[in-house]
Amino acid sequence: MKVVMFPGQGSQYKGMGKAFFDTFKQETIRASDILGYDLEELCIKDPERQLGKTAFTQPALYVVNAFTYYASQPRIKPDYFIGHSLGEYNALLAAEAFSFETGLRLVQKRGALMAAASGGGMAAVLGHKVEAVQQMLDEGGYTDIDIANINTPTQIVIAGPQDAINRIVQEFEGRKIKIFPLFVSAPFHSRYMKPAAVEFEEFLKDFSFSALQTPVIANVTAKPYQDSQVTDLLAKQIESSVQWTDTIRTLMGKGVEEYEETGSVILTKMVNEIKENCTPIVDEKSVVMEKDVMMEKVDAGEKVVAGEKSHTNGSSVKVNGKQIGKSCLSTRLGSQAFRKDYGLKYAYVAGAMYRGIASRQLVVKLAKAGMLGFLGTGGMSLAEMEQNIIQIQKELTNGEAYGVNFLHNLNDPAFEMKVAELFLRYGVTNIEASAYMQMMPALVYYRLKGLEKGADGAVVCKHKIIAKVSRPEVAEVFMRPAPEKMVKRLLEDGLISAEQAELSRLVPMSYDICVEADSGGHTDRGIAMVLLPSIQRLRTDITAEYAYGQAIRVGLAGGIGTPQAATCAYVMGADFILTGSINQCTVEAGTSDAVKDLLQDINVQDTDYAPAGDMFEIGAKVQVLRKGVLFAARANKLYALYNQYNGLDDIPEKTLIQLEKTYFGKTIAEIWDEVRVYCKGTGAEAEIVKAEQNPKNKMALVFRWYFGYTNKLAFEGNIENKTNFQIHTGSALGAFNQWVKGTQQESWKKRHVDEIGISIMVGAAKLLEDAALMVNN
Repeated sequence: MKVVMFPGQGSQYKGMGKAFFDTFKQETIRASDILGYDLEELCIKDPERQLGKTAFTQPALYVVNAFTYYASQPRIKPDYFIGHSLGEYNALLAAEAFSFETGLRLVQKRGALMAAASGGGMAAVLGHKVEAVQQMLDEGGYTDIDIANINTPTQIVIAGPQDAINRIVQEFEGRKIKIFPLFVSAPFHSRYMKPAAVEFEEFLKDFSFSALQTPVIANVTAKPYQDSQVTDLLAKQIESSVQWTDTIRTLMGKGVEEYEETGSVILTKMVNEIKENCTPIVDEKSVVMEKDVMMEKVDAGEKVVAGEKSHTNGSSVKVNGKQIGKSCLSTRLGSQAFRKDYGLKYAYVAGAMYRGIASRQLVVKLAKAGMLGFLGTGGMSLAEMEQNIIQIQKELTNGEAYGVNFLHNLNDPAFEMKVAELFLRYGVTNIEASAYMQMMPALVYYRLKGLEKGADGAVVCKHKIIAKVSRPEVAEVFMRPAPEKMVKRLLEDGLISAEQAELSRLVPMSYDICVEADSGGHTDRGIAMVLLPSIQRLRTDITAEYAYGQAIRVGLAGGIGTPQAATCAYVMGADFILTGSINQCTVEAGTSDAVKDLLQDINVQDTDYAPAGDMFEIGAKVQVLRKGVLFAARANKLYALYNQYNGLDDIPEKTLIQLEKTYFGKTIAEIWDEVRVYCKGTGAEAEIVKAEQNPKNKMALVFRWYFGYTNKLAFEGNIENKTNFQIHTGSALGAFNQWVKGTQQESWKKRHVDEIGISIMVGAAKLLEDAALMVNN
């Protein structure tokens, strides 16, 4: 999708339009007649130095913008038009809201009114976000200064009385804050332009405007113009802030990728900064992707069900006797306490995926949209984890929620403790505990280091754990307080305080349990409708036993890839939902394009189960992609061989040759050499000694090499070895693919994790509203 942008005041220069006046001779003559002066002479020669004066700048720039666009007008119209301040008139002209002559008359009047205003000034503040600038204004007592332009996340224009502008410029310069006075005649786009706005509104009443043929995003609202809004918004624009950053974010949310500026590069530079540093604004009313999730539509406040008519006010529905606003229901699904504790807009979580598939980009994107994402640390070194955490914290500067995965390391508990220490060192307050079958010291250490007594005497848990569980007995471990023996050991080692040890008896290891039904990656193949109620019941019993100060929340994961699935979860009483597989087939996912190409085409039947590489010997399973690859079949073959034979030497030679040729791509001897080097490099020499003494252990290490190898092939996108790709995914992605079929999100290159999350939440809300309306009828 494409947008054409028109620059505003400040982009004028002597000589502008020189290439177009002869081409558009009749329009130039007509413009000069309307204005009462020689427009061509003003733009090219500016003999009386009037081009920089507002009353002359605005009409001249409007005409040159129009000519520039006419000269390069594409055969296929863009999807949107936008303009910065004055440039918005050119956007409306291009959208056919009015004629060239009418637009010029409007701009001439606007310029004259704005030029007549005086007694004020403007300045640009660089390097600070609008919230920070507003806070500095408030703290400095500059109540007479307004935010006039939000041009980029770090370019804010302020406006107000000239003496106030002079004072703040002097103060900011003294504080080494970048601020630059602007050479303007009045405080445009501020409250001081109210008289001009009122007079302009009266002037506009003499004009009528046509329906827009192409959408235009308004400076005042950062939303598309409605045909009835032209008069109101053009008047308000004079006294209102220019919401340029949110304008671009709105277009990002609508899928616009191509931004073409007419006659300048000023706006293009702004757009590049916004695209790099901001998340899209997604309109909840239109985000449900072209495919309406409702079986029936509510139109103009009237709903038809089974031939009968029932009337609603079009803005709310009744659920359980309560009036629920349609516009906010998606943000009210799940537990309010969960949203509040984590600082979220939606009770929506994206779970971690192995080795950074749940990337820092994914985490940041979700955080800025009011959802919680967990960085996938499985398979990462401590250094890699550290760098990712640093980058996430650098990008999230407004207190947005984020989390990091704490994956159980069955073979190296000492590594778990190092991970806990890393999280504590960097102040990571939200973790996702996954693959745990029992409580471990590192988890207890992390949890207890965040315990303190609040001013009211209640226990404050600064370190939150979302525990992913697929068995009731594991859920119970997290619902109960930390094991006394582990607490005592941590206290004896000086890792926690006596107060923290005492407080640990009053709180569970986790207030947030995520029930994981059959999912991509590690899975016990649980059924959501069986698991969730049983663990909810367990919660009731344990809460009664311990009388905790707050409720334990139970969420649901596994199989959630559509609004229908999310709706089922919330109807079953889930406090939050967690998605996984659907997020790895997105722009932000940290895997190869080759993997995403495979995943975007799967259906619900295209997955299989294979041994888990990190728990190969005990037969733990992962759900993986089957369509287009052979990993599942080959991994299961290796596990069968492991169970059948006591060592590599017992396997028939013909079978070993087949493994080396079609599975491994190298000899067993070469693999063993690599395994030895790896174990020595990671301090696991004991594994080598054990393997050399026990042939079955050696066979396990060689076969486990294959799992690391196939993961690497997939991450690198090694197409030549595509058949060996190991890709963890659940059937929820197949359901999602069918849901978006025929829309722009059919391609993974158009899928963004935040838009997917909002789509699912909004879709679930609409389904619930629809069901409530049917009940009410």
